[in-house]
Amino acid sequence: MLSPVSAAMEFLLVQVLLFLLVSSRTLSKSTIEPCNVSDTCDSLVAYSIPTDLKVSEVATRFQVDPLSILGANGFDPLTSDSQTQILPSGSILKVPIKCQCVNGIRKSMSTVYTVQPIDTLPSIADSVFGRLVTWNQIEAANNISDGGGLNIGQSLVIPLPCFCFNDTDNGFPAVYMSYAVLSGDSLASIAMTYGTTVTDLVGVNSLGSFQIAAGDIIAIPLAACSSDNLKLPSNSGLLVANGSYAVTAGHCVQCSCGPNDLNLYCAPSLLATSCPGMHCKDSNLLIGDVIEQQTSAGCNVTSCLYGGYLNGKIHSSLTNFLQPQCLGKHVPPVYTRPPSTLPAPTPNGFSKPKSPSLATSPSPGSIGVANSNPAMEPSPNSCTSCKPLRSVSLLSMLVSGLPYLIYFCNR
Repeated sequence: MLSPVSAAMEFLLVQVLLFLLVSSRTLSKSTIEPCNVSDTCDSLVAYSIPTDLKVSEVATRFQVDPLSILGANGFDPLTSDSQTQILPSGSILKVPIKCQCVNGIRKSMSTVYTVQPIDTLPSIADSVFGRLVTWNQIEAANNISDGGGLNIGQSLVIPLPCFCFNDTDNGFPAVYMSYAVLSGDSLASIAMTYGTTVTDLVGVNSLGSFQIAAGDIIAIPLAACSSDNLKLPSNSGLLVANGSYAVTAGHCVQCSCGPNDLNLYCAPSLLATSCPGMHCKDSNLLIGDVIEQQTSAGCNVTSCLYGGYLNGKIHSSLTNFLQPQCLGKHVPPVYTRPPSTLPAPTPNGFSKPKSPSLATSPSPGSIGVANSNPAMEPSPNSCTSCKPLRSVSLLSMLVSGLPYLIYFCNR
């Protein structure tokens, strides 16, 4: 049993933690992209899965095609359980969304959530949508009066953050992903994970310093392949992030990006069944077929290019050109498998969620939010009997997810 002094110390530490929790949420920052046109763009959100879910369940939650999630994460669409395999809590999944201009600000308003019996606005924001949105934003988007309750079965529009930035980054095609900063993240670790630089992140988000905090919403530019290289107006607007693919034209055509270049490559989808119009006119070549012939003048290339999907019809174009060398057969990105488990916890009992389609993030550097502080752990020589304050550690884990325990030493 704790002594009166110990109990007082425990109570004080609980209050400090609650103060820090409220302060951190109050001071969380979000990048906002102003807009003045009614166009839309393809964008992504990095969804930190709050509880074990299937790909199909995530698709239902965000009201998108499950195939679009498989493609955005580079998962094999032909694996029998690709849509039903359970993804572990803490995984980070790229979810494609349409980004709109709403009241002068970029956001996605296409996700509608149905209220369940145990829901509250904070639980919907935190436990359902992974803190990509705040309960205040949900309240405002649905004109809910201050303190107004929710009704079971009520439909709520979820105003998800998104970005377009003209679909370019430093003059090159890019898809932008909304990312809710996690405890332990730094600009350096985020940049390394998603193939960009700290300088680019600072510039895109107009950051005044290298410091970021858990709960901040930032925009991450992902290098992409644009349909502009096909030079066909009926296919304008197709943008695919590097290392991923998109299934389009009624699931008949699959367009991939990378890994050797950033030219969009489209070919018949592996899921295609009955898809008329896949041949180029007056040719035996299918969309995606390329014939190369080395000549004294260079490499003569004949190819059947995908030209878009218009009024229910697949368009294609037969092209012929000369280039210095023959490049050989196109190599598409390698498929990955959805994760079944997360990495083992770190020594302090916590591990940062990992992106299932990307390499493990390096340990955060000196820039940004640091990892758990070893100084918070008791030294063997600091006292003769050190006990964790159980109520504090439980509170921090359940309420704020703070990655450490606070110890109290009885001398």
